[in-house]
Amino acid sequence: MAIRVLIVDDSAIVRDVLSTRLAKYSGIEVVGVAADPFIARDKIVQLKPDVITLDIEMPRMDGLSFLEKLMVYFPLPVIIVSSVTTGDKHAAIRALEIGAFDVVNKPGGSLSVGDIIEEIAQKIRAAYEVKDTFAVRRRSVGAQYAVGPGPDPGAPSNLAELKTTDKLVCIGSSTGGTVALEYLVQRFPARFPPVLVVQHMPAGFTRQFAERLNTLSPLRVVEAVTGDLVVSGTVYIAPGGFHLEVERRGASLYTVLTTTERVHFQRPAVDVLFRSAAAAMGRNVAAALLTGMGRDGAEGLKVLRDAGARTIAQDEASSVVWGMPKAAIDLGAAGEVLALDRIAPRLIALVNEL
Repeated sequence: MAIRVLIVDDSAIVRDVLSTRLAKYSGIEVVGVAADPFIARDKIVQLKPDVITLDIEMPRMDGLSFLEKLMVYFPLPVIIVSSVTTGDKHAAIRALEIGAFDVVNKPGGSLSVGDIIEEIAQKIRAAYEVKDTFAVRRRSVGAQYAVGPGPDPGAPSNLAELKTTDKLVCIGSSTGGTVALEYLVQRFPARFPPVLVVQHMPAGFTRQFAERLNTLSPLRVVEAVTGDLVVSGTVYIAPGGFHLEVERRGASLYTVLTTTERVHFQRPAVDVLFRSAAAAMGRNVAAALLTGMGRDGAEGLKVLRDAGARTIAQDEASSVVWGMPKAAIDLGAAGEVLALDRIAPRLIALVNEL
């Protein structure tokens, strides 16, 4: 049975290119197009699509407002196809918080959409795999782990002081990971070992995501660049399109970005980060593998555990998609399996034990 796709975009060029190019993919059927959310609403009822592609900037109603209503009345997997340079630079990140399945960047506006058709098709197939459970689980998890307003810089911390010398925290995540990471970084204390994060996300959006996390966390959150000195009190987000590794030079650690081939179809890949952390730091690592499709990070978490690191996999009940953590558990890579609300306090305890 073909995957039924509805394209929602105010650009006639985008609608035409997506319709024409996606029709060439086996197993994908474009059942309709809509120039704005009002037309889309009627076509959703009429055509019953499996997956929707959605632009953010549209007439009559913006994509975020439409997405919020859609998640309440017609919860379907939605792939945001938008430009990083949209008027609201954090719109795509907010779309993921609201419940979008994934985002794809139009690198050069409407005329470039044909260049990313393979990525869009891949995400449509991935969304279809979990269409019967994604929206329900995303809504449930989102309600349970809602993000607060962010830390009060003047408020005293009620968390224990940590000894942070020569310790490292590594986290990997994918589908559903933006909300999980927002929840975690709010709960780390300001005095904490460096945290390296791989979240599967396209180029450009990772910088926006780092900026978003920086408003929520007591830690400083940045998009990593090659040659960063890895220091305590900082979270380094792998930039879209680059693998993030950590490298020891003498007594110090530095970030390294590479464009070597994709791992599990991903760049950045969690496996690349975890393997490099095992080589550079061995047992002095605490790592967590969070919600996400596929198996990226599972083998890397096993390498870390074999090197003596402390390893955690997120449990099924608190994961939007229980793919990556399950793969790690099946490999024997997870020292512990924990719900999302137990991961931050456990990482805090583990780095004190290292």
